[in-house]
Amino acid sequence: MAIDAADKANILAEALPYIRQFAGKTIVIKYGGNAMTDDALKEGFAKDVVLLKLVGMNPVVVHGGGPQINDLLARVGKQGEFIQGMRVTDAETMEVVEMVLGGLVNKEIVSLINKHGGKAVGLTGKDGHFIRARKLFLKADGDEAIDIGQVGEIEAIDPSLVSLLDSQDFIPVVAPIGVGVDGEAYNINADLVAGKLAETLKAEKLVLMTNTPGVLDKQGQLLTGLTAQRIDELFADGTISGGMLPKISSALDAAKNGVQAVHVIDGRVKHALLLEILTAAGVGTMIRA
Repeated sequence: MAIDAADKANILAEALPYIRQFAGKTIVIKYGGNAMTDDALKEGFAKDVVLLKLVGMNPVVVHGGGPQINDLLARVGKQGEFIQGMRVTDAETMEVVEMVLGGLVNKEIVSLINKHGGKAVGLTGKDGHFIRARKLFLKADGDEAIDIGQVGEIEAIDPSLVSLLDSQDFIPVVAPIGVGVDGEAYNINADLVAGKLAETLKAEKLVLMTNTPGVLDKQGQLLTGLTAQRIDELFADGTISGGMLPKISSALDAAKNGVQAVHVIDGRVKHALLLEILTAAGVGTMIRA
């Protein structure tokens, strides 16, 4: 539907208070789901990130790449396996993860942002060893620990490299690969990296892009605003489960540790990022401590 010039001007004016409020602030964006595989959504996402940078915010992109990893694994005859929402990562799978996340996907995102006028720089946690990690063991019933291979948990993040890029008007694009004390690579859940990076950078917002409208109740209705206490209840009754567990756990930790607001939004909606940050309506679930 065509929008006349006056309506366009009103839409732009609506964004002004949000631009003023968030100027100079860091926005960490976890980029994943359909927004990474649909060509029109990919172009729209890149434009949104460039616009946020041009109006004075500091976007930092952390990306996943699950579908792309699964495709390449299938081509080499391997089947992806998940336990508690985490990818089981043996040595061969880790090679594929590094190839896809640190290479193919990361460079595509960087190229798209640069195509639309940004200055994006691709990173993994190995660069400057800025994401330090150790091996992750999952907890089973009782005291048994589950070994899922070269999957890591974050020990520490050094924010200096990302902060330097921000200060020089670059847009960091981070692949969620960490490095251990002996230089070994670890596959880390992208939601966890985004959350911890947002905490470390003292970000104003953490935005998690998903393939759902946001956090849903058991009837499939969108929950637009959540507190830490309500999220604990949703964990306990099984409303939040599976692949949403690490995502919402990361969101909750970020909200409890200084990030002003966490947004879980539907990446299938065109320009969802701008709608959530620069309009009053929003398009997902907002979480506060």
